[in-house]
Amino acid sequence: MVQTTDEWILQRTGIRERHIVDPGVATSDLAKEAALGAIEQAGLTSDDIGFIVVGTTTPDTIFPSTACVLQHKIGARHAWGFDLGAACSGFNYALTTGMQMVAGGAHEHALVIGADVMSSIIDYTDRATCVLFGDGAGAVVVSPASESEPRIMGFAHEIDGSGGPALCMPAGGSRMPASHDTVEKRLHYVKQDGQTVFKFAVRKTEEICRRVLDQCGLDPSQVDLFVSHQANRRIIQAAADRLGLPDSKVVINLERFGNTTAATIPLALADAVADGRLKRGDLVLLASVGAGFTVGAVVLRWSL
Repeated sequence: MVQTTDEWILQRTGIRERHIVDPGVATSDLAKEAALGAIEQAGLTSDDIGFIVVGTTTPDTIFPSTACVLQHKIGARHAWGFDLGAACSGFNYALTTGMQMVAGGAHEHALVIGADVMSSIIDYTDRATCVLFGDGAGAVVVSPASESEPRIMGFAHEIDGSGGPALCMPAGGSRMPASHDTVEKRLHYVKQDGQTVFKFAVRKTEEICRRVLDQCGLDPSQVDLFVSHQANRRIIQAAADRLGLPDSKVVINLERFGNTTAATIPLALADAVADGRLKRGDLVLLASVGAGFTVGAVVLRWSL
């Protein structure tokens, strides 16, 4: 549908494959599978979950929230929750939110999900975006931990609204509701200024990582695994190089999945656990930059 080749895509992005849902499959459907898997891994049942936060850019509907739909699908009878919109930083922001709910004593167990069906808002005649995005979901359960146990150690987040026009979906909200004109102009799809996003992401990924490490009294050399939002191989490698992190400490799996927005970090964590790179007690640095612009980083000791 666009003038491109596998070689061109791989060279510029590092992406070889993307996974696309079948017609009629929504974000909550992917989130359900991830959520049930995470709850089972944690040795819990859905009844144990008290809070649900879903980081997503592609909710099933504007309302009700995907969190409400998901709560019903997994039978989490005692949970409340909501969706969180931070684009590619959705998982980091949701993880921080879930952590605060547990740390503050409001809930024993929080379900944190990053899920997106990006194919629902991608224009497959636009080479600038269609080669990048795929569909996916990932989830974790956050529970109380003592000072001596593996735990979330710190976070740093920021936003820069001046960058909003560089990565957005122009129509479909209150400013530009759906109309014949917005549909004809293809304004219900993701629009991106690639160069602006790339430069901002490279600079801010390093900055936010150093900020959260400094807050925790840590040096980049102490990091066991760096898990960045999987948008572009060159962005991840540039940030890792600036932090002095060798390839052996960097997780990159976007070759197989592309940019699944809020799902990239939990998918990368799951891969790292599966291949033995991520073990209990490892110091993990999560980082993300997304539309908004949103910027986020979390430092934690892995507990599985």
